[in-house]
Amino acid sequence: MASVDVSQLSKQEHDELVCAYAALLLHDDGLEINGEKLAKVIKASGNEVEAYWPALFAKALKGQDIEGLLSNLASAPSVGGGAAGPAAETTAVAAPKKEVVEEKKKEEEADVDMGGLFGDDY
Repeated sequence: MASVDVSQLSKQEHDELVCAYAALLLHDDGLEINGEKLAKVIKASGNEVEAYWPALFAKALKGQDIEGLLSNLASAPSVGGGAAGPAAETTAVAAPKKEVVEEKKKEEEADVDMGGLFGDDY
């Protein structure tokens, strides 16, 4: 999503992304993630979402280990966009773990552009 301009997102994708960022902001500040707080953060950012999104996100995240979810996302292998090729031999399946650690470090260091999601004031 970081390489797609926010203006190119559908309304649903935009609303989902805004709620996700709002939830991450609340979590980062150590605050409870609930529908009311999500709605306040979204409004403060200058965005509007369908009324059901904040409550939906709050319900989905209730009792979840956000740190664990983020860790799982960071360690998930990236998905290629190319067509599937012929099956590889079983001896070539395992990749060295050292490369995965280096890739994860590069991803953590990458500067993420939110495409002006919260305005150009920052």
